[in-house]
This record gives sequence, C-alpha cells and structure tokens, in this order.
Amino acid sequence: MDIMIAFLLVVFAVFFIARSFSKSFKFIKVIVLNCILGLILLLSANFIGTFCGFNLGVNVVTVLIAGFCGIPGVIFLVIFKLFL
Repeated sequence: MDIMIAFLLVVFAVFFIARSFSKSFKFIKVIVLNCILGLILLLSANFIGTFCGFNLGVNVVTVLIAGFCGIPGVIFLVIFKLFL
C-alpha cells in the first residue's frame, strides 16, 4: 500500500513539473519569435529606408531594442531616428 501511495505521489509530481515546464517553454517560444520578428523588421525598415535616404544603424543597441520589443521597438527606433 505504501508503494502505491509513493507511486501516485511521484506521478503527480512529474505531472506538475512537466506542466510548469511546458508553460515556461511557451513563454520562451514567444520571446524567441518576438526577437526574430523584430530583427526581420529592423532589417526590412533599413532596406526600405535606403530608397528614401533613411537608414537605421544595425548595432548591438538597435538589435536588442528590436529583439526585445519587437514591432513597437522598431517603430520607436524609426520615430527616434526621424526626430534626431
């Protein structure tokens, strides 16, 4: 009987641990997707801007802003560049 209770406790513990990891993997997946989308938008804004005489410097700071903030980060960089 004690073995059965221990087995059930282990099964419940594994279930809850696996469930918590799946939620964190979803969060990491969203962050990575946001970083990739931000970088693509930064490079496309830089490419399209070359036809209009507008360019964003692709350096560590701009890549981090575009990566962590995504679309709003790229919009912020474009507006910031326009007002400077």
